[in-house]
Amino acid sequence: MDTSISLRVDGAQAALTVDTRTTLLDALRDRLRNTSPKKGCDHGQCGACTVLLDGRRVNSCLVLAVTADGAEVTTSNGLATDGQPHPLHRAFVEYDAYQCGYCTPGQICSAAGVLAEAAQGWPSHVTGDLTAESTELSDAEIRERMAGNLCRCAAYAHIVPAVAEVAAAQGVRR
Repeated sequence: MDTSISLRVDGAQAALTVDTRTTLLDALRDRLRNTSPKKGCDHGQCGACTVLLDGRRVNSCLVLAVTADGAEVTTSNGLATDGQPHPLHRAFVEYDAYQCGYCTPGQICSAAGVLAEAAQGWPSHVTGDLTAESTELSDAEIRERMAGNLCRCAAYAHIVPAVAEVAAAQGVRR
């Protein structure tokens, strides 16, 4: 069964008709030709398809496009402002936090989500004080929060300091 939906993707309005079984990932890639989110495992295990859905990070391979009707979707490309790379893009380049680059858009979207969550004081599984008003974004916190994004090239040793640098620049406690 086909259904009409409307999305705002990286700041641009998009209207499309999709089968109700179509994932957000497939709608983005196949219908809207947005190749930023990658299809890795297609089971929500690798994080290559991570996007921000109304500001919250999600594995777009697990979200049905119809449930995102009316939502704001931000891919790694959409994090750029006025044609300028987002600070996470710059940090990933500076720290060589990518190898083949396949997982990088998902890693960057997840990192943007991590920074927002930490700024809002959301705890993680390794947060020491769950009652604290703010979250200290230590290396252990970054690793825990980024754990849903796999890198087959093992660039983790570079990803953590890249995220940490942007966190510090944005005033997130370290």
